[in-house]
Amino acid sequence: MEWPGHGTQSRPWSTRNRQGNRDDRTLNVIEVSVPPFIASLHCDPIGNTARVLEDAVIAVAHLEAGFGQHLAPLADFLLRSESVASSKIEQIDAGWRAFGKAVAGGKASDEARSQLAAVHALLALVEISSTGPVTLPAILQAHRLLMAADPYADSPGVLRTVQNWIGGSDFSPVGAVYVPPPPELVPELMDDLMAFAARSDLPILAQAAIAHAQFESIHPFTDGNGRIGRALISAILRRRGLTRRVTVPLTSAMLADTDHYFAQLTDYRKGAADQFIGYVAGAALHASQAAEETAARLAGLPARWRDTARPRANSADETLLDNLLDVPIFNADTAQQLTGTTDASTYKALNRLTEAGILEVLSTGMRNRIWAASDILVELDVLSATIGRRTRASRSMNRDEQN
Repeated sequence: MEWPGHGTQSRPWSTRNRQGNRDDRTLNVIEVSVPPFIASLHCDPIGNTARVLEDAVIAVAHLEAGFGQHLAPLADFLLRSESVASSKIEQIDAGWRAFGKAVAGGKASDEARSQLAAVHALLALVEISSTGPVTLPAILQAHRLLMAADPYADSPGVLRTVQNWIGGSDFSPVGAVYVPPPPELVPELMDDLMAFAARSDLPILAQAAIAHAQFESIHPFTDGNGRIGRALISAILRRRGLTRRVTVPLTSAMLADTDHYFAQLTDYRKGAADQFIGYVAGAALHASQAAEETAARLAGLPARWRDTARPRANSADETLLDNLLDVPIFNADTAQQLTGTTDASTYKALNRLTEAGILEVLSTGMRNRIWAASDILVELDVLSATIGRRTRASRSMNRDEQN
């Protein structure tokens, strides 16, 4: 499959505040990357890429269709898993327990609030994609939600008006791994990308993969580009109808080897779109297969909880157990709303389920105590680890075949 590589342009550079070392201070010309316009380009993967693409689409469709009544809690579970993995790629990792405090409205760390903001951004972008094409206003709104947790965020929800770069110095593009296009080209490039993302005549996963790589190449914001760009994959899958309720947690495959992920993006900029499509398709394949295993384990949890707790019929304990898949992290107010009983009865039920090892106390303060279903927290880690293991094993096998 032919695909144009990025061009380059020389641009003048003026160092601000005379900061950095001598190389920073004397820099006066930079080479910026200029992505091609792609709105009308054709995308027809062939050979092994086409085969992986077909396998991935089947796996995603099977995940979407296969879990009946357990699909609703699975959808929420996968969306959180995808958002948190995306944050981890950006070195933002609060841990599931700290993240759980943020989910339930408790006092949380900056990292946990940032991860929760990533959930809100992904959810907003996916939901709006259920009703129509991904638009620039939707991207900007998702970015505002993402950056809401950062009081020092620079221009949330606004396309950048300054030159940015990836890697190298903090003060100039000296030694940068990648220098995106200059800010004056960003609006037109984003309009072109949105036109590409709105098309319905392209293979779905291929379209999502290229849209993500193009977004990362444009790097339209001063911060948050990676998380919004990966959310764009899920948004396109939803817009094209490949997913209707679930979010494929394919970012965990990228997290398994971030150096390889970034190298794939670099190769895309050289014209290797077919290769990047195969990479994203493989991530979707491994993620969907692992998520099916997770779904089966989640479906079996209520029966296991009942065997462990042996709740009385129509008791507060039984009601809480019946709702744990849908509401795995909650505070006392939510627990009482679920049980519909008094504070005393609710707290007794919570204490019994905690003693049984079904619930775990995330926040031990007298006010705003927070509980979580321990097994579900474990499953979040298991899912990410399983996707990573499948991804690494597949890469190793491919290398062996090439040798």
